[in-house]
Amino acid sequence: FHRGYYIRARAVDHCVRDFVLKTQSHPRTQIVSLGAGFDSLFFRLKDIGLLRHTVVYEVDFPNVTCQKAALIKRTKELSALVGDTGREGLGVVTFSGEDYKLLGVDLSELSELERALEEAGLDRDIPTLFVAEVVLTYMENGRSDAVIRWAAERFSRVCFLLYEQMHPEDPFGRVMQQHFSQMNSTLHSLAQYPDCEAQQRRFFEEGWTECSVMDMNEFFTCCIPEDEQKRVQALEPFDEYEEWHLKCSHYFVLTASKGMEPSWTPLLPNTTVPSRDGPAGTAGSIPAAVCPMRSGISGLRRYGHRSVLIKPNMILTTGGFGEEDGRHCRLRNFHVLIKHAGCWKAGSMRKESPDKRWDERLYHTVSCLSNSLALVVGGRTSPSSPGLGMLWLKFPETCSASEPEDISLELVSVQPAAVPAALRWRHSTTEVTFKGEKYLFLYGGRSALEPVLGDWCFLHTQDLSCAAIPVEGPGPEGRHSHSACSWKGGALIAGGLGAAEQPLGSVFFLRELEHGFRWQAVETHPPLIPRYSHTAHVHDGKLLLVGGVWFHSSSVPGITVIDLITGLCMDYTIHVEHLEWPLMLHNHSSVFLPDEKELLLIGGGGNCFSFGTHLNPEPVSLSLSNILDTD
Repeated sequence: FHRGYYIRARAVDHCVRDFVLKTQSHPRTQIVSLGAGFDSLFFRLKDIGLLRHTVVYEVDFPNVTCQKAALIKRTKELSALVGDTGREGLGVVTFSGEDYKLLGVDLSELSELERALEEAGLDRDIPTLFVAEVVLTYMENGRSDAVIRWAAERFSRVCFLLYEQMHPEDPFGRVMQQHFSQMNSTLHSLAQYPDCEAQQRRFFEEGWTECSVMDMNEFFTCCIPEDEQKRVQALEPFDEYEEWHLKCSHYFVLTASKGMEPSWTPLLPNTTVPSRDGPAGTAGSIPAAVCPMRSGISGLRRYGHRSVLIKPNMILTTGGFGEEDGRHCRLRNFHVLIKHAGCWKAGSMRKESPDKRWDERLYHTVSCLSNSLALVVGGRTSPSSPGLGMLWLKFPETCSASEPEDISLELVSVQPAAVPAALRWRHSTTEVTFKGEKYLFLYGGRSALEPVLGDWCFLHTQDLSCAAIPVEGPGPEGRHSHSACSWKGGALIAGGLGAAEQPLGSVFFLRELEHGFRWQAVETHPPLIPRYSHTAHVHDGKLLLVGGVWFHSSSVPGITVIDLITGLCMDYTIHVEHLEWPLMLHNHSSVFLPDEKELLLIGGGGNCFSFGTHLNPEPVSLSLSNILDTD
């Protein structure tokens, strides 16, 4: 929430300040804030001396402006900034000062708006900036288009600043739309103007000669100085990267102008713009279907968890945040999916040891090391907590049970549990082989002290001691929320989020040599689109990347197949028309069943800014036969 509202305020402030500074050679300028509400923009700019030649007009419904006028009058600091001439007015001019006018009028009534502004002294011939911050979308498109067209036609030197939502049809966008519909606040512009390109066309068609637009991920990266980015990122414990980037990909800032000399270009990047290109095309689509279940799915609505195949047709899911006993919380119970006669049954496993050993962790890893033993590494409770170390999970070596509650699970602490290398989360653990011995390759992640880790260690699977094994070659840059898979005795690392909170598109292979390992970059063509918070699997020389978050905001990641021999990279969309709910493929888990060439997607989703929490309600099955059988 803090970052989401920060970026909104920063974008508006950035553009307004740019207008004021670029027009300071003019004796008079003016700003018209449409639907201003209780915005404090005038008072902030006035306080720092930026409004010496500028008059600010604020417009909103009469009941809103009356409340704001009363607030200004009874607040000494605000009254002082308005000046001695500030007074409550009559009619549409609710409050009037020398350089501040508060007007009570309905924006959708354009003739009334124009008359009110003229009455308050608005000048059509001096540089004017219109600001519409999440306002026009609540109006019917015909009326909001008319406001945009009127501003371009009536003013000789004019600029427009628009901040609104976009991308209504992807999973996050559907949750966003549902939220506003439930509030009886329909976002009218989304259907006709669903993306940046459509909004830009809108302004050109309504008479504006220049127009720039970018989503908020791009604005944060390209228009906010690096030192300010770092300041914001360090303000408080933070681990909601997916929600932050998805929120930013569903809002845009647009600036348009007409008759301005020199041109008004506040959205010029101050740094190199990272490529936002999405897939050039897709190789096909994969139909998604709800898993056939014999019984309920309680406990599988979660994110930040891990799922692992512990026996044929038996999947263990641990940890995460989700729904349990009718409430949202960090999850303590262990859940298992058992497949019998073509259907899956879900339920809680019986634990043979105290719950306190588990610590309700998120973003850990689980590695199945034998048919009766799995190792949990790392994880966290809150972003300000240290990592949680390691834990053994013991289950029966042979099991013919068909009911989840008939399967016992024992939790055994590792001594010492707090191996320094394990005090991390959003990392990966991958089984590798060196000189015939098995090791767990622990790589990347983050910790309470370091937002990104780039180190690694080899844990011997017998005693969990750290082995000193040489590694050659330039390795990957530090990252977390990446994927890791075993392949040919080594490990494949793909994607992730880097130190600058930017998704990465690199793939590295940790290759076994006679005397150690060597890092080797895997070149893909076309280049892999940077992403993170995805899952991955290897089958028959092909790396499958599943879901995730990327900055290409006009689509969401489906499944990417990388041929590890040729480097060919192919993107497939996931066809979700048979699902009755949005399928969010981040913070999920996935299990690949090689014999059936079936991929199970379990959980996923998370908080959707202020629009509510969405957790995928049921496991989803993807049949990959068609894409894995092709040459």
